[in-house]
Amino acid sequence: MKKITDIIRNIGAFRFIMLTVAGTVNAFGITLFLTPVKLYDSGISGTSMLLAQVTPASLSLSIFLILLNIPLFLYGMKKQGGSFTLSAIYTVAVYSLMSWLITDVLPIDVSIASPLAGTDLLLCALFGGVISGIGSGLAIRFGGAMDGIEVMAVIFAKRLGLSVGSFVMVYNVLLYIICGAVIHSWILPLYSIVTYGAALKTVDYIVDGLQREKAAMIITARPDDIKKQLMEEFGCGMTLIKAMGGYSGEERTVLYFVVNRFQVMKMKGIVQKIDPLAYITLTEVADIFSINQDRT
Repeated sequence: MKKITDIIRNIGAFRFIMLTVAGTVNAFGITLFLTPVKLYDSGISGTSMLLAQVTPASLSLSIFLILLNIPLFLYGMKKQGGSFTLSAIYTVAVYSLMSWLITDVLPIDVSIASPLAGTDLLLCALFGGVISGIGSGLAIRFGGAMDGIEVMAVIFAKRLGLSVGSFVMVYNVLLYIICGAVIHSWILPLYSIVTYGAALKTVDYIVDGLQREKAAMIITARPDDIKKQLMEEFGCGMTLIKAMGGYSGEERTVLYFVVNRFQVMKMKGIVQKIDPLAYITLTEVADIFSINQDRT
């Protein structure tokens, strides 16, 4: 009991508030846009929606969300830790409770709740995916999760020779195939792929941010001139790494430099003007953390 209390204290009130918001937002996206037109979410949420459709009315979406997700979170507790597990269970509980309130206690017709979407499958798929993606993204950003399949992916993907993303994608493809076979129609499962894509992109934006930086690795024989010009132009530091050409065997220097997307072309122009033979690679970076304010 003391351990659970310590975990709750470690999570903190603000994170619980944000996880509550995440579960609530996700519930609105699913129940107002997807469930009324029988579109499917991804992962365990989508599985729960399918099971709720083919089982007696007493077994609702909320029940399946709890029955399927919580065992998966508990199974992954050793690998993910108590704080994550409790945060995830709490988020799913909020998602389940809000889904029950919206669909059973305060039943809302989608045409009233969403006059823009109405019964238009494409709009429902897009709006439902974006809104549920906001909820899932907030859950991840504040230390929880909305779907137990992601936990299973972390545990089993490497054993199966897959990446976490590939594991989740394979699960969802199989889910949509099963949905099509069960309802004897491929229209709704195919529209559900649109939902999945919209949600996936929204989660990336929420977790990683809209403004992604570019990390440039510049391999050059004139590092001092390039370093001086770039630092004067952009007013920021960089890291120099000594290297050797694999073919020529000559000494080279790698400059590691982070810029935003609007500075990329100017950076390329400066480098090419000083050293036309310089080799530049660009990699997208989502988050940049600095332990202190000293520049490297």
